[in-house]
Amino acid sequence: MATVNNENLVFYPAFCFKASPTHFTWVKMGAADVHRLRRSSNFVGQNIFFYNNHPIQFVSLVGVIVARTDILQRTILTLDDSSGATIDIAVLKKTSSKPTTSEETTTEQEEKEETPWSSFSLTAPTATTLTQTIHLTSKDHDEIDISALEPGTLVRVKGTLSTFRSQMQLHLERFWLVRDTNAEMQFLDTRLRFLVEVLSVPWVLSDGEVQTLRDDAERCDERVLEDKRRAERAARKRIEREERHARAIARRYEKEENEREREIRKVRKDGERVMRKFGFGTG
Repeated sequence: MATVNNENLVFYPAFCFKASPTHFTWVKMGAADVHRLRRSSNFVGQNIFFYNNHPIQFVSLVGVIVARTDILQRTILTLDDSSGATIDIAVLKKTSSKPTTSEETTTEQEEKEETPWSSFSLTAPTATTLTQTIHLTSKDHDEIDISALEPGTLVRVKGTLSTFRSQMQLHLERFWLVRDTNAEMQFLDTRLRFLVEVLSVPWVLSDGEVQTLRDDAERCDERVLEDKRRAERAARKRIEREERHARAIARRYEKEENEREREIRKVRKDGERVMRKFGFGTG
């Protein structure tokens, strides 16, 4: 376990995270508090951030969309939740080209009929290509429709964390439009109470709790290792069984071939005997 200078905070190993009140939950936060999250040198390369020593990977915010910017691979939504800071929410997107024609009012029956027209005709339907933008969640890459998320929209968002140019940002996973002021106030009240009662208080585990969690992790590792060994044994047995079957088939095939050869020799001898009996085949 590591401590932070000047703060006496203990950063517990990852096997302790399942006992954390923040790590496996959507933490209700304000944008200003999200910007206060920091990484720990003990978890380099892992997308885990800390408020004090609380590990956080999922957050939930409520605020107003104040800007929407489309760039090549993302749509960036800027959220203002009146916490003293705004935060950018990145939404992955992919584009697909969908060909269509300028005659959008053509009926289904008319489309089925073949109407000859000259390549010089002024009434020939003009082929165009429409670019359709599809947005995706960052974790599972499920499609998500964010057409309702325009500037001025009050929304609750859930997302994962990352940094871009040393600034915290969210990657959108889910969202709900907030149409009721009471719902917004209830969220803000819950957010404030969680900040005061949980996030602002260092996370503390006793030595006994840490040891129990370590033992659980070791037992889990042992189960994983045993499952791996069991799978390897099963794979070896399957290979051995298939090899035995292959050898048995080969032996059966060889036996059948020998029997066929004996039958052929017997039939040939019988034929020769019959031929000699009737005077064929003799000088």
